[in-house]
Amino acid sequence: MTTTASQTLAAFATGLRYEDIPAPVIERTKACIADTVAACTFGAQLPWSRIVIELAKTNSAAGDASILGTPHKVRPSFAALANGATAHAFELDSMCQPSVGAHPGAGLAVPGLAVAQAQRSSGRALITAFVAGAEVMYRIGDAAHHSSEKIGFHAPGLLGVYGGAITAGLLMKLDTVQLSHALGVAGSLTAGNLEFSKSGGMVKRLHLGRAAEGAIIAASLSRDGFTGPSQVIEGKFGFLNVYCRDAEPDRLTAGLGATWHTLTTTLKCYACHSTAHVPVTAALAIKAQGVQGDDIESIVVSGSEKMCSHHNITEPQDMTTAQYSAPFSVALAFYRDPRDPGVFTDAALNDAAIRALTRKVKLEVREKQTGDTTLASRVTVRLKNGREISETCQIFPGMPQQPLTLDELKVKFNALTTALPAPRAAAIFEDCMQLETLGDVGTIDLS
Repeated sequence: MTTTASQTLAAFATGLRYEDIPAPVIERTKACIADTVAACTFGAQLPWSRIVIELAKTNSAAGDASILGTPHKVRPSFAALANGATAHAFELDSMCQPSVGAHPGAGLAVPGLAVAQAQRSSGRALITAFVAGAEVMYRIGDAAHHSSEKIGFHAPGLLGVYGGAITAGLLMKLDTVQLSHALGVAGSLTAGNLEFSKSGGMVKRLHLGRAAEGAIIAASLSRDGFTGPSQVIEGKFGFLNVYCRDAEPDRLTAGLGATWHTLTTTLKCYACHSTAHVPVTAALAIKAQGVQGDDIESIVVSGSEKMCSHHNITEPQDMTTAQYSAPFSVALAFYRDPRDPGVFTDAALNDAAIRALTRKVKLEVREKQTGDTTLASRVTVRLKNGREISETCQIFPGMPQQPLTLDELKVKFNALTTALPAPRAAAIFEDCMQLETLGDVGTIDLS
C-alpha cells in the first residue's frame, strides 16, 4: 500500500526527538514563542479581541490554559481560539520568509502553549512539538506555492490547522496513526477568505483563532478514535487540488529531518502586513535623510507582485485594511514611527496629511534583479522641489538574514507587554528564553 503524505509527515513528527533538533532551530523556536506571548498580550487589549475573549470565557468551563494578557484560564481549545485571534489582532505575529502563508506563532505556539499547560508538558516537549508542526506546516504551504491567496483564501487560516494539529497532537502523545488522522480531520477545519481586504471587518484576526482552535479539536478527536481521509493533502479533492493552483506534491516531504524550515520564522518589527515591511524600511532610510511627509509630491514603490495585487489599498476603510495597505503603511512612516505599534490608530487613519500622501503612493512590480529576496523593494520619493531620492532594501530586521538580537527581541517584548506588571513580564520572557530547562510549562505565570 502506498504511503500517503499525511502518514509520512506524521511519522516524521512522532519520530522527532529534541536531541535531533539543531541549536539554531531551538533558539528560533524560543524566540517565536516569546514573541507570540507578547503579541497576544498586546492584542488582548484591543476591542475586537475583547469580543472573542468574552466568547471564550462565556462558553468554556474553567480550565488550565491561559487567555494571554488576561487573568482568565479556560479549556485549551477556547484558549487557542482567543489567543490565535489576539496573536493576529494587530499584524504583530510571526510569519515565514520566503513566505508560504504560514504564521508559526499563531498557528503553532498558540495551540502548543494551551495544550502544554493542560498536559503539564515539559519545555523540551513543547519545543519539539513546535518544530515538528513548523516543518509540516511550511512544507504544505511550500507545496502549494502560496497559491491559495491568489484565488481568495487567507493562507494562515488554512495552513495553521495542519501545523497546529501536529503540535497539539504530539503534546497529547498521539501515535503516528492518530496523528495522520489528525491531519485528515484538520482538512475539514480550514477556513478564511480575503474579502476583508476589500470590504473591511474584524474577521481577519478570527482566521488565526479558528486555525488554532481547529488544531486542538482535530488532535482531540483523532485521539479519541475519530478518523479523517488518508490523502487529505494530495488527494483529488484534498488541500493541494481544491484550495491551491499548480501545486507540487513532492515538496511535501522533501528534506524532512535535513532541511529545517523552522529557520524561516520571521518576527515583525512594524504593525502592518509583511509585504509593506521592506518598503517601510526603505521609507525610514529616506526619512532619516531629513525628508518629511509634507515635502513629498509623490512616491513610487517597486516591490513584490503580491504587494501590488493584494495590498494596493489607497482608501483604507478601517484599521484592518489600513494595516493591510502598503501605500498607507509607507505614508504613515513619513509622519509617525512605525516601530511603535501605538501609531497605528484611528487618529492616524483619519489624519488628512497621511491620507493625502497615501493617495500619492504608486505601487509597481519590481523586475527581479540578481540577488533579490522575494520582498526586495525600491522606494522612490519625488519632493515638491523636484528632487528625487531612492532607496532599495532587500530585507527588514527580523527576517532570517537579520534575526532580531536577544536585546531587540526583549525591547519588542517589553513594548507589547506593558499591560503586565514589569517583574512578571520579565519573568515570562526569561522562562521563554530558558524553555528547555522547564519541567512543566504550566509553571509559567501566563495569566
